[in-house]
Parts: sequence; structure tokens; C-alpha cells
Amino acid sequence: MLQKVQHYIERHQLATPETKILAAVSGGLDSVVLTDLLHRLKLPFAVLHCNFGLRGEESDADELFVRKLAKSHDAPFYSEQFQTEAFAQQEGISIQMAARALRYQWFEQMRKQLGYDVIATAHHQSDALETVLLNLTRGTGLAGLHGILPKNGHLIRPLLGLTKDDLYDWLVAKRLAWREDSSNESTKYARNLVRHEVIPQLKTLNPNLEETFAQTLERLQGAEAVFLASFLEMKAKTQREENGATYLRIAPLLECPAPLVILHEFLKSFTFNYVQTQEIAAAFDALSGTTFNSPTHVLVKDREELVITRKALEVFGSILIPEEATDITFGPYTATLTRKPKPENYKVPRDKFTTALDANLVKLPLKLRPWKQGDWFIPLGMNGKKKVSDLLIDKKVPANLKAEVWVLVSDASLAWVIGQQLDNRFKVTEATQEVLEISVKRN
Repeated sequence: MLQKVQHYIERHQLATPETKILAAVSGGLDSVVLTDLLHRLKLPFAVLHCNFGLRGEESDADELFVRKLAKSHDAPFYSEQFQTEAFAQQEGISIQMAARALRYQWFEQMRKQLGYDVIATAHHQSDALETVLLNLTRGTGLAGLHGILPKNGHLIRPLLGLTKDDLYDWLVAKRLAWREDSSNESTKYARNLVRHEVIPQLKTLNPNLEETFAQTLERLQGAEAVFLASFLEMKAKTQREENGATYLRIAPLLECPAPLVILHEFLKSFTFNYVQTQEIAAAFDALSGTTFNSPTHVLVKDREELVITRKALEVFGSILIPEEATDITFGPYTATLTRKPKPENYKVPRDKFTTALDANLVKLPLKLRPWKQGDWFIPLGMNGKKKVSDLLIDKKVPANLKAEVWVLVSDASLAWVIGQQLDNRFKVTEATQEVLEISVKRN
């Protein structure tokens, strides 16, 4: 199987020995096999793990397992805890859609900040079949019919030439441990229903269903390639990027043979679905300012153009501060970082939005994120813990401003409740040799 994966990677030009790979690892069977194969193929990789906080202690145990797995492969490990339910509730979407949006936004953020080339996921042939069947039940176009691609931008799927049974056989043969998500067996989720009940019935008609599907997939990808060639010509006439926003001219869209299909091809990368695309097209003659929301973006109809901007999803996760960074923007703020030897007679800044930490006590890379329930720290000058929620009550922070309070995180510890109080463990003392000063200003 190792040679089969190697051939698949080479055939689809997914990676070379020089490619820096971020592997998305949940701790489940599929992703454990992915890390094992990458390790055996001597492809350099780091591990990304998402903790969506949906299964309590079970989610935390998954994270610990993946951390140990990464260490066993001498691979760097990065994890993130998301406020998934809060995001899903805010956007009015399912937990699964919320997790997907947060996951891929964070993957790409980490790829850019850490300087990696691609993100590898553990999708396999059986996943691709499930995806197509789900897409058919929900309504889809060419892209939905071909399912999961071997490569899509910076995303690669090295295991797409294998079935679930292939992965299980490898895992057993190599005696690999993995974590089982208890929700995977519940057929209340659509994908599990397709996996456990629909596909077994289809296999009574065609025992080689995955292999037949793989052949169909190649033909569909060819048809899509023809379509995309025409679409790219249209894109050059219609789309422009400016100041972080995407602009689509309406007039060229109306001249297309199938304007709705072309418009959806533009909008699907911004996570707008086909029904929303129909509503947007119907608003071409509406007043300027008409607004539509996807889980990740906002679209505004403005005179003769559609203007699309990205939502700040970082509020439901965190922002990694690169070690060499001197300025970084987060939420409504910008932080300026200065690392320097501690001068004689050094005085700690007293501005509440400026702090100084012992640079040798913090663990890099640091993170910035909004505070959340359960957060605690050790207030400056004290030895005992205090919940951030209690601090904000004591400080009489208004309820509508609590959402704007962010924290600086060193490893798993809160180092600074920004604008409120420093953690005692990171304070500057007489023994401090190097100081990290951080100043925060509202944008």
C-alpha cells in the first residue's frame, strides 16, 4: 500500500521530498494512517489538530492523543480550540458546517503563518463516494458530482486512491492505535446514514462500487476541466480584487448563456450555496446595500457590482503570533511587540493596554484569542487562581464590551488579560534579563 500511495502522490503531483506539509489529524483511524504513511515516505510534516469542544473530556483526550502521536513522529504539533456552538448559533448553520468553516479557515491561516506549502487531509475513496451521494440528495453541479479532488489549491488528499477497508487493513497490520469518535456510529448525522445504511445496500448491486466510482470520477473531472477553461475567461472579465475585497461586475454575468451557473461558480468558494445564489441573482435590480451572508463571507450588492468581504472568524478561534512579528492585527485591535534586554532601573509600563513580560518565561509561539468561560489566570501579585469572568465582574466591564476582551496565551496558560491584568507567572522581576513589551491600540 505504501507504493500505491507513493504512486498516487507522484501521479497527481501532490508533494515532493522538499514539500512542507501540514497534516490535519483528528486522531481517528484515517488520520492516524495518514501520519504513519507520511512518516514512512519520509515526507516532512507537522500536525494540526482541531478541538471543537463538542464532546467535553472526550475531545480533550483526542487532543492529548494527537499531541503524543505527533511527538512519536518527531513532528511539530499545533492545536486550536474553537467556540463552534457559538459560531453555529450566530450564523444559523449546523454544527458540521460551522466546524468545517472554522477548520479550513484555521488551516490556511496556519499554513501562511508557519510557511508551509500544503495541507494534507486523510480523505479517501469511500469519503469521496459518500460526498457525491450526499451532494446528489441536496442538489449539486459538476463539482459536486466529482466529489473530493486529489488537490484543491493548497489542500492535498494523498489517500484518495485508497478505500476505508485499505486503511483499516494497514492500521491492523502495523498495530497502530487510534481514537474512535463515538458520534461516528450515530445515523442521526447524514454522512453516517449514507455510510452505514445506503452504501451497503448499493454494494449489493455493485460490490466494486468504490472502484467504479473512481473511474466515473475521472470522466467527470475531464468534463469539469472543459467548463473551467470557459469560466476562467469569464473570470478575467468579471472579477477584481481591491483592498481585501472581491468585486464582481454584474453586466458580463448577464451576457452568459447560463448566468446562474456561472455566478454560483464564483460564489461557491465564498461558501454561498445555490439557493443563496438564486436569491443574489434575483437582487441584481435591487437597491444598493442589499446584503447576503454565508458562513465565512458577506456579499453586498453595490450599484453595478457585487462586493464580497471575509468575516473575522478568528473571534471563534485564535491568532498565532509569528516569532518574528512586530505588529499583528486581531479583532478590533493592533498589537506592537518589542523584545529587548532589560535596561537598568527598568520601569514596567502602567498603561493598561501596554504590558511587559519576562521574555524568557513565555513559550513561543504566543496566541491571541477572545476570552471564554472557564478561563483562569493568576493575577499580578497573587498566588491563587482567578476566573476571567470574575475579573470582568470585579472590573465592572459592561456586558456588551466583554465580547471585546482578548487574552494573550503562552502554551496553555493565560499570560495577559488584555486591557485588564497581567498573569503573575510572567511578570518582570530583578532576575529578568530580557523583556517582551506589548502595546495594544484600537484600530
